[in-house]
Amino acid sequence: MNRRNWFKVIGAAGAACLAETEANANESVSIGDFDDCFGVLTDITQCIGCRKCEWACNNQNKLPVQPLATFENKSVFQEHRRPDAGHYTVVNQYPGSNGEEKPVWCKVQCMHCNDPACASACLVSALEKQPNGAVIYDASRCMGCRYCMVACPFQIPTYEYHNALTPQVRKCTLCYERISTGGQAPACVTICPTECMTFGRRGDLLQLAKSRIEKNPERYVNHIYGEHEVGGTSWLYISSQPFTELNLPELPEEAPPRLTEEIQHGIFRYFIPPIALYAVLGGITCLYHEPDENKPGEEGQQDA
Repeated sequence: MNRRNWFKVIGAAGAACLAETEANANESVSIGDFDDCFGVLTDITQCIGCRKCEWACNNQNKLPVQPLATFENKSVFQEHRRPDAGHYTVVNQYPGSNGEEKPVWCKVQCMHCNDPACASACLVSALEKQPNGAVIYDASRCMGCRYCMVACPFQIPTYEYHNALTPQVRKCTLCYERISTGGQAPACVTICPTECMTFGRRGDLLQLAKSRIEKNPERYVNHIYGEHEVGGTSWLYISSQPFTELNLPELPEEAPPRLTEEIQHGIFRYFIPPIALYAVLGGITCLYHEPDENKPGEEGQQDA
């Protein structure tokens, strides 16, 4: 095959590859109806920063547990904290808005996205969204790539860097075992003394949140955080001040996997890279290694 014909073949293969990518990009991806999934609504206006939820979470998940009284230490609020391998949830303190002296507290944990980016990024399905709403982790599948940590828009998954032999990705599980056995509420929800968290079906929680906002417009901002962010989440928030002031990221409504998976599926359909890519690479190699007939010395070598 001469160079001109080779380029014709590559052009046709490339066009086929682009057509396949475009076709996959236009496929509608249904991520289901999550109103029946379990979730939690946190009313930030009712949180008193007691940190009992932190203790209950550690106790439930067999994380390092200290006496409950030690969680009354308020000095931890002097710096912003994130969940880590030993703490699946943390409470942070923020200044009140509109000149209010009373601070505001906000609990942070996995949001259990409807269409989780962590699960989409995982190459071995170690993270999966369950029908009951929880996004759970299977350590036996994990290969330690930590793509989930990069993919998460809320920066939640953490890694056991201190564990040299069997490190795992760690995060809140929405107390999967509890909610799977008769719909028992997560440990953090059960212990909350002010009942600032409500456990239930996501559809019911959205109705409750909308009702509270409608009845008390002077108390709440007109926004349910998690209703639409990145495709919606099972953990929802309502608040008296903008969520950006509580360090909850401002995110688009479209779930990140909708974009990344369209690209991936177009290029790596059925996990078989299009032959055009191999052809292009092979062709480039041939071009750069093709003997140059005008190169000095080659003619003499051929005659010999």
